[in-house]
Amino acid sequence: MAPRAVAAALAILISSAQLPLDAPHDSGQSVTAAYEGWYANPDGTFSLLVGYFNRNLKQTLDIPIGPDNHIDPGGPDRGQPTHFLTRRQWGVFTVQVPRDFGSQKITWTLTANGKTTAIPMGLNSLWEISPMKDPAQGNTPPVLKFAAAGPAFQGPPRGIAATFSARVGQPMTLTLWASDDGIVDPDRRAGASPVTVFWSKYRGPGDVTFENARPAVDKATSEAITKATFAGAGEYVLRAQANDVSGEGGGGFQCCWTNAHVGVTVHLP
Repeated sequence: MAPRAVAAALAILISSAQLPLDAPHDSGQSVTAAYEGWYANPDGTFSLLVGYFNRNLKQTLDIPIGPDNHIDPGGPDRGQPTHFLTRRQWGVFTVQVPRDFGSQKITWTLTANGKTTAIPMGLNSLWEISPMKDPAQGNTPPVLKFAAAGPAFQGPPRGIAATFSARVGQPMTLTLWASDDGIVDPDRRAGASPVTVFWSKYRGPGDVTFENARPAVDKATSEAITKATFAGAGEYVLRAQANDVSGEGGGGFQCCWTNAHVGVTVHLP
């Protein structure tokens, strides 16, 4: 069997194990962590790549860190989201574990609509992934910048990529620069845009409204510009996601897309 076919079979097996199927509902259903695998960092530590599956077709949820949203041991807060979009969200955050983590596990427990799920995560060799480069085709994730001459971010999120300030009810301009290596799988979406961008709320005390959550990327400048308006004061984190033609979650292959987290301090008018 070809390497990519093996990877596809493994992805289906992993997805089935992590995300039991339910009949679709608009609301009232659970949210389940989706452990996507681990990879080694240059400093000898490891990163666990984690997404989630909100089984509701229409209901987004805010679940604060605490009894209903915790990762243990070492938590309850390990950088996980508190705002949950509908359906499957890929590579939303990473948890860094030490080089001597060995056979230990951490567990993300979520309670939504009265339903509790708990997913363990560890360094089993079957779960090793390559999110920075597709071994079969050499594809790499898009590159994001939040200033034209600023640092580049690529692949899974780690820390806060940029920080901004805003005022309640006053639209704040969000500009990013997105580019891609242009390596295209000929079996996927011929003629598709080489890179697409999606903004969403990740954490925060109030609603966030985007002028356009999926702004077009200017082919000449690589810029994608939108505006965000915050309903309440406090500390927020936004997620900026960039996909190449491999699509959401790389089509289930844990490469090649980029997620970056942006912090926004929102003040009263």
